[in-house]
Amino acid sequence: MRNQWTDCVLGDLVKIYSGVSPSNVFIVAGGGLPFVKVEDLNSCQKYQTEARERVEGDVPIVPTGSVLFPKRGAAISANKVRIAAVSIIMDTNMMALKPKVDRLDSEFLFYFIAFKQLSRIADVSSVPQINNKHITPYPISLPPLREQRRIAEILCTWDDAIEQLEALRAAKERRYNALARMFFDPCHPTFHGRPNAWQEFELGDVFRERNQSGEEDDRLLSITMNGGVIDREDVGRKDTSTEDKSNYKLILPGDIGYNTMRMWQGVSGLSALRGIISPAYTVVSPLPNRVLGRYAAHLFKSRRMVFDFERYSQGLTSDTWNLKFPAFSKIRVFLPSLEDQEKQANLLDALIVESTVIKKQLEALTRQKRGLMQKLLTGEWRVPLSTDDVEKSVKRTAEELTP
Repeated sequence: MRNQWTDCVLGDLVKIYSGVSPSNVFIVAGGGLPFVKVEDLNSCQKYQTEARERVEGDVPIVPTGSVLFPKRGAAISANKVRIAAVSIIMDTNMMALKPKVDRLDSEFLFYFIAFKQLSRIADVSSVPQINNKHITPYPISLPPLREQRRIAEILCTWDDAIEQLEALRAAKERRYNALARMFFDPCHPTFHGRPNAWQEFELGDVFRERNQSGEEDDRLLSITMNGGVIDREDVGRKDTSTEDKSNYKLILPGDIGYNTMRMWQGVSGLSALRGIISPAYTVVSPLPNRVLGRYAAHLFKSRRMVFDFERYSQGLTSDTWNLKFPAFSKIRVFLPSLEDQEKQANLLDALIVESTVIKKQLEALTRQKRGLMQKLLTGEWRVPLSTDDVEKSVKRTAEELTP
């Protein structure tokens, strides 16, 4: 399958660029070149066009088309590989490889390094680092240049789809945050200008603490920051619960559970499950004639509410802060009518569902891309070289990689 592929080493295919000390350049307000540091890699996913600082100096300039990445420290494990879309200058924690254009395509090199992963190229015996001695002898199997470009073109199709979905998810998140502020800022006692029909309550007036034990066959649940109330087996961490669960608390569908020690960080969730949770959690049940559970679940994540959870938490340091029900019950809020609560909860729930669907699509595309890289960058799958055949191949590949 890999006829016409050549076994090479990177040192024969690239020019290696090292970064320069900030003391050798000077910052300019206008003009100059982007001075790329490791943290600047967070501003993009693939093409590096800017940095927070622009500089000038008589130093080596990394040319357009170079593949750049961190060369030391924990950033290596994040596998942040980028392509310089403009000429740049780098600091000493960076390294760049400029392909010899008659043998190696920049996009192909980008995907090759991202696939191999920086942590596998680096020396990680002490402080992770990548030096010339790691790059120069590193083996690479190289298809003809035209095939390299076709492989990169196919992988770019997945990148474009992932980028669009990520932008859509970010837009949904901004929409949710804007609506949450509009809906929940008036709930805080310090807000001025809320409708007169809203009623003021202490949380103890609209919630009751559930302090019941579960039954022997009740499932063990957990509460996470973003996932809410979930089965403990889905957490993905080692189960540290005690064998004796007689003092574990019952939580029922419609209850809200929160982490007593981390409510000041907003760790809470509305339960759709029956089960038992650790004594480290507090369980509250909304009074149905005053507050809607789905509405309260969103309210408890709002910035002003989380601020009050922190303010009412007790303890000397953040490591010991806790918000038990007696303190929780004294927090004051203003609430709209149940009808308005339901309308607002419906809208916010819909945005959460949409974001969840987008997240699953992103995960599927990411798995597909990883599978494609495995097949294409190793030569296990060969690619057609005409445009029409590429489009057909992309469609067929997507179907084959979809679970």
